[in-house]
Amino acid sequence: MIVDDSAVVRGVVRRLLEAEPGLEVAATATNGEAALRELGQRTVDVVLLDVEMPIMGGLEALRRIVVDHPAVKVVMVSTLTRRNAEISLEALRIGAADYVTKPEAGIAAAAEFGRDLIARVKALAASRGPRPTVPAASPRRIGGLGLRDGGGRPRLVRALGIGASTGGPPALLGLFRALQGGSGRQPILVAQHMPATFTALLAEQIERAAGRPCAEGRDGEPVLPGRIYVAPGGWHMTVENGPTSPIIRLDQTAPEHFCRPAVDPMLRSLATVYGDGALAAILTGMGADGAAGCEAVARAGGRFIAQDQATSAVWGMPAAAAATGLAEAVLPLDEIGPWLRRTTEAGA
Repeated sequence: MIVDDSAVVRGVVRRLLEAEPGLEVAATATNGEAALRELGQRTVDVVLLDVEMPIMGGLEALRRIVVDHPAVKVVMVSTLTRRNAEISLEALRIGAADYVTKPEAGIAAAAEFGRDLIARVKALAASRGPRPTVPAASPRRIGGLGLRDGGGRPRLVRALGIGASTGGPPALLGLFRALQGGSGRQPILVAQHMPATFTALLAEQIERAAGRPCAEGRDGEPVLPGRIYVAPGGWHMTVENGPTSPIIRLDQTAPEHFCRPAVDPMLRSLATVYGDGALAAILTGMGADGAAGCEAVARAGGRFIAQDQATSAVWGMPAAAAATGLAEAVLPLDEIGPWLRRTTEAGA
């Protein structure tokens, strides 16, 4: 269902979706109140919900949907402003599954919007329904996936890299709350698939959740213990060896997995710079970004873990990472923070 007060937007989005095999627009609505009436009358898998609408806006409608229709996946749709970014991040906290930003003028921007929107709708529709129960880190095989034996010896972790996409912001905040107060002071690099403005706000939220400094990475700045660096929207963030310490590098080379920032380049650089001192975690997200980077970390002697299917909004990225057979564990979200805390503090 498409919910937007603009007839032009409803028409454009409807044409994009109905041109894709397997997708059907079940209904449209001009505001949140009308959307709730429609949800009471028909089956809908995914709701595309505008932020700003008359009578009842997107945030108020979302609060009703997550209570009255908990199986429905909601994607917030907004223009790229700081206020709308704040609302969209609040929506993710409340229970929205994802968000997309409306395109600026231009054919290329519209094509990218259409591709992103269709991918999100398909991934979220496929993930709808009861979650399977997946056992945690022991036995050594999880859901048919092989796991790598960490060897049981404490190893000094020198840097941690975390990648996420769909469902990532609330997962990240929960993880960083679990890390708060720990003695591990390694630098942490985060690549979350997000546009500019969103990543700056995410960094502010992570700083509050973690109780330690966090900001978007800046090109050439040193990578310091105890700090968290978020890849800024529109830029790949990597690390390289500097004269006295590793430094952050930002670049706008081609997107990977249609994303910039992407997780793979960040993790490849961690493997190169930190070797067996690199640690990675892949959280919820669609696609396969992060799998190749995790493999590079493991081949360099480092370690990585992935979020399990039962607690992922979309089990794409963590599934791809786990499918390499090199993960040390596939864990529910609430066990990832404690695992990382124990691991970063071991051997310190």
